[in-house]
Amino acid sequence: MNGASREALASARENLNALADSASVDAAKLAEDLASVTALFDREVSLRRVLTDPAQPGEAKAELAGRLLGGQVGADCADLVTGMVRSRWSSSRDLVDALEELAASADLAAAQRAGRLDDVEDEVFRFGRIVESNPGLRAALTDKVADRSAKAELLRRLLGGRANPVTERLVVRLVTAPRGRSLEAGLTALSKLAADRRGRVVAEVTSAVPLNDRQKQRLGDALARLYGKNVHLNLDVDPEVIGGIEVRIGDEVISGTIADRLAEAGRHLAG
Repeated sequence: MNGASREALASARENLNALADSASVDAAKLAEDLASVTALFDREVSLRRVLTDPAQPGEAKAELAGRLLGGQVGADCADLVTGMVRSRWSSSRDLVDALEELAASADLAAAQRAGRLDDVEDEVFRFGRIVESNPGLRAALTDKVADRSAKAELLRRLLGGRANPVTERLVVRLVTAPRGRSLEAGLTALSKLAADRRGRVVAEVTSAVPLNDRQKQRLGDALARLYGKNVHLNLDVDPEVIGGIEVRIGDEVISGTIADRLAEAGRHLAG
């Protein structure tokens, strides 16, 4: 997002965090409500254009949103959305993108409150690996003409009882309403949101052999010093990894064969 939308999203994130930090707010219900508003605004193009029209007064747009949502969603969600439409947005789609992000963030806040955020992060990562290794499953989940309910049922059979309910909700929403994104891009975005929720970055670590607990701790500490943030490690094993280890953080790939950035981590792992 650019310009006005970036500022509006930053404000909406602050408001969501304030709600999520309140023990009186049901974060899971807030996520469900935000997801339903996302679907409504994504479907009703003319409505979202009116609600993001810079020529219209913010209070008038907030009043319209309040009338539409009153009784349909909880008060916390309605207040959050009316605050968002008071802000200026560079494009109407940016508003929907922001709502979608806030819905996922609210679900992640619910997982964090339950002490299960790490589980959700790991499950999203593992699900991505399963999809990557199973072309037939990926084709079924990304088929543009397949029925949404059929996709949701397939995911529930795959994840139901095996994954945290938050993971299941996030993945079902992503698959049934991708909104133009690839499945991989959507899963990456969820991983980043989960990491941001804990003020961390996500490192996808592929090693030739499994790392033991001491190695994982030392690698995590070294990367934290390197990036200035806590780093969550998503671990995978591939015997063909050149140099013994590869670390991917966002678009940056650090190979064990270019040890300048990982020299300190390598010394710790060896010692």
